[in-house]
Amino acid sequence: MAKTNPGRFFEDYTLGQVIEHAVPRTVGSGERALYHALYPARHALYSSDEFARASGLPHSPLDDLAAFHVVFGKTVPDVSLNAVANLGYAEGRWLKQVYAGDTLRSTSEVIGLKQNSNGKTGVVYVRTRGMNQRDEVVMEYVRWVMVRKRDAETPAPETVVPQLSKVIDPADLVIPEGLDFSGYDFTQAGESHRWGDYAVGETIDHVDGVTLEEAEHMMATRLWQNTAKVHFDATFRPDGQRLIYGGHIISLARALSFNGLANAQMIVGLNGGAHANPAFSGLTVKAWSEVLDKAETSAPGVGAIRLRLVATKGGTPFALKGEDGKYLPDVLLDLDYWALMPT
Repeated sequence: MAKTNPGRFFEDYTLGQVIEHAVPRTVGSGERALYHALYPARHALYSSDEFARASGLPHSPLDDLAAFHVVFGKTVPDVSLNAVANLGYAEGRWLKQVYAGDTLRSTSEVIGLKQNSNGKTGVVYVRTRGMNQRDEVVMEYVRWVMVRKRDAETPAPETVVPQLSKVIDPADLVIPEGLDFSGYDFTQAGESHRWGDYAVGETIDHVDGVTLEEAEHMMATRLWQNTAKVHFDATFRPDGQRLIYGGHIISLARALSFNGLANAQMIVGLNGGAHANPAFSGLTVKAWSEVLDKAETSAPGVGAIRLRLVATKGGTPFALKGEDGKYLPDVLLDLDYWALMPT
């Protein structure tokens, strides 16, 4: 009997199936340092314990996207080991901060299945929850993945495509307990722009760019224990290239957005996201944002801002889709999220 695990294929999933993912991960302060080494991450709340304490938190938490990557990485061996592509996200919420010393684990429920017309692949929809050592849900999100079939002759399952919210209601965003921006230090944060300075419909070119390095991508993928074959094995794709992990692009674009959105301190909601085109080492990533909405919160001095974050290969800023409605070839990422910002 084989001892190794080839990973799940499309026909191995059933609607309602619950998967408890292996290998819990205890995060430490080194996790934050390495995250900041991989990306030019500079948001003050995640860089300084003193800044975090002045904002009402006990100390600086792990970056919101670093926590996402840890939770996501747990799911890869069971959800996307044999994936062709990670297609999108929805209904993501950060529910509790993750601090050094916390242990994270993940569980996923299959909420949708749809075989593709070629009969060789199918799309699997899962709702994933990340829990800490106290069994508190620290974050949850839905994602859908195109997965290979083991046998193209296997009959297709009944098609079930879940109805997902396009936007998280601001009332459903969870504001960290104690968060208080009423005494916010704009000088230490790096920019003076506050919630009231941004207008719905405004676009921001983040100006800077970062060239993707193979070594950094591989380090990030290993750090998050993401074992997807397309990221590790150069023989897995016909072109002989290792696909850059989509989360690497998300974190890179978020870090680039500091220039113009330095005070969008915390991501608390993920409305949607698409990896529009593949990325490979050697590409230079740039980013731009659009303000989609704003909302007040009950926390002192804290406002919510809904942003579209677009990562590109250096194409024309603010260009997203062609006349056919498809993403332009230069677009790598289209992410719609809620962040918290001082008012």
